[in-house]
Amino acid sequence: MTHVTSLAQDLRLICADNPSPMTGEGTNSYILGRKQVCVIDPGPNDPTHLARLLDAIGPDRVACILVTHSHKDHSPLAPLLGQATGAPVLAFGDSRAGQSEVMQALAAQGISGGGEGVDPDFKPDLCLRDNEVVAFGDHRLIALWTPGHMGNHMCFQWGDVVFTGDHVMGWAPSLVSPPDGDMSAYMASLARLTKINARVMYAGHGAAIEHPQSRVAELLAHRNARETAILAELAPGPATIPALTDRIYTDLAPTLHKAAARNVFAHLVDLHTRGRVSANQGLHPLAEFTLSQS
Repeated sequence: MTHVTSLAQDLRLICADNPSPMTGEGTNSYILGRKQVCVIDPGPNDPTHLARLLDAIGPDRVACILVTHSHKDHSPLAPLLGQATGAPVLAFGDSRAGQSEVMQALAAQGISGGGEGVDPDFKPDLCLRDNEVVAFGDHRLIALWTPGHMGNHMCFQWGDVVFTGDHVMGWAPSLVSPPDGDMSAYMASLARLTKINARVMYAGHGAAIEHPQSRVAELLAHRNARETAILAELAPGPATIPALTDRIYTDLAPTLHKAAARNVFAHLVDLHTRGRVSANQGLHPLAEFTLSQS
């Protein structure tokens, strides 16, 4: 049974066997190129997935390993693949890189992000700058720093193709869970992607996104609608995050309410930063929030 899917000339996909409500069918690992290749998002620490990647790579030389971000379903296999192939691991930075001052302050309080879980030991061999070109063989990628889902998140542009990690997915909106996730940065990064005339986007989970601009616009509208709903629910008076989550996510499975609550907190942090809401006893998931006086 083959585990390799050919997506285009010089582009193959191997999906890791780590399905869950947060990862869909599993993490997508991409192999780009022939003879000289790069691997994008090696995935979780799974010996079977590593063996499948190495089998697909075969005698080709791995020029580099690119990591979109350091959640446990994307990055832990990177150093093991690097050891097996001799290829350097490239990413924006470690798991704390790219965090805003607001998120650093939340992290200092001991607030954790939840969701897929952070790979705390991740450290790339080489840190990529925004707009840096990664060249190998006949191919070149442009590294785009797109914080939001995580501070060190990057997308990689290959001609009219963009590998979007968890920033843009077709099957579900991204989890934005402070302090690892930052809604202010997420919205700005989505807006940045609207300026790229991509033909297709390949995400970290799920199928290819065949109409990228429509999907990015849909995600922007979705987040703006959530913000509007939060402000409307706060209009009658103060509320906590669990109360807001119950009122807004009325059609969501109970198993996903924890993740939804993290998204609500992300919106509230963004609104607090912009002076739209206030938090009693400081900015915290357990705080009670109210509309700021205009």
